[in-house]
Amino acid sequence: MQAITRRLGQQSLRPTPSIYSIEYYGCDHPRYGSTLAAHKGLGHLVRKGTGGRSSVSGIIATVFGATGFFGRYVVQQLAKMGSQVLVPFRGSEDNPRHLKLMGDLGQIVPMKYDPRDENSIKAVMAKANVVINLIGREYETRNYSFEEVNHFMAEQLAVIAREHGGIMRFIQVSCLGSSPSSASRFLRAKAAAEEAVLRELPEATVMKPAIMIGTEDRIMNRWAQFVKKYSFLPLIGDGSTKIQPVYVVDVASAIVAALKDDGTSMGKAYELGGPEIFTVHELAELMHDMIREWPRYVKVPLPVAKAIAMPREVLLKKVPFPLPNPDIFNLDQIHAFATDTIVSENALTFTDLGIVPHKLKGYPVEYLIQYRKGGPQFGSTVSEKVNPEYWP
Repeated sequence: MQAITRRLGQQSLRPTPSIYSIEYYGCDHPRYGSTLAAHKGLGHLVRKGTGGRSSVSGIIATVFGATGFFGRYVVQQLAKMGSQVLVPFRGSEDNPRHLKLMGDLGQIVPMKYDPRDENSIKAVMAKANVVINLIGREYETRNYSFEEVNHFMAEQLAVIAREHGGIMRFIQVSCLGSSPSSASRFLRAKAAAEEAVLRELPEATVMKPAIMIGTEDRIMNRWAQFVKKYSFLPLIGDGSTKIQPVYVVDVASAIVAALKDDGTSMGKAYELGGPEIFTVHELAELMHDMIREWPRYVKVPLPVAKAIAMPREVLLKKVPFPLPNPDIFNLDQIHAFATDTIVSENALTFTDLGIVPHKLKGYPVEYLIQYRKGGPQFGSTVSEKVNPEYWP
């Protein structure tokens, strides 16, 4: 009797396995090959139903980088179709707080993790059947290099997803213009990440969006803030570099469209650019028109711009304190903007996903009205539109 009691007591002390534990999907098993191929062509991943945030889509997605600019749009698109979204985050508990409102009760699950700890990555991926990697950063810090953030982390996620055994779709978000021969370290790292992910998971889908425009973007907002503060905008070079900016909501819709198909998007790369090609100068003109400010530029030659941005890069790892993040004069972005970045002629695009992207002029850039002087209905150029003779 005592022996039985002893055995029962020992069993009661054993921890109950959590659905998010590392052992849940059997990481002790032999390493698997890519399991994405087994699901290809077996039909749609999304279950048919009424739709809406209170339905059940069948998708359980781990979205790495969900707390960033692009992440909130991806989470919102997934949540509104009834998907469960696991949100890995590091730092403060408040970082993913705004995302919890996007889905039904319990559908948005914030999970603290360490991107340098393989076990914590396995834990947040344990119950998922979809992995979306949005991790990326266009500047370097003391703690994280371009290569670690944009390349090595993506490769690690692909390796863990391959070993998982239950991941049906893996989507890697890269960047338009990524190339091993690019002058930008960011674009070189993104190209290396694409190669690494497809080497581990040949059926992964790669999305390559152009510069994304949206409420929290890192280009038009920075320009508008600079203009509001200094009344001019530095134009690096002559502003003739061609870019193809895209509305961020369209890129999020492209990811969801790839998840909804029958597997035709697996193993493919999509270049996602907007319907219009702008020069940097023309995009700055669009920004000035929306904030109702006179366009005043100071043209900064490329060598001068690089010299202004260089001190941060030199001192980054040498000083014992963090340096401010670069805004206008980001050395790596200066290298990236030195060449045209547009969609290739024969590339797969929004059309292949059944999406018609928005033109930028109008609603996609209306968030810039917050920078108008005197309020949304006013601005420095509003008087000219009412009475052209008012201005000399």
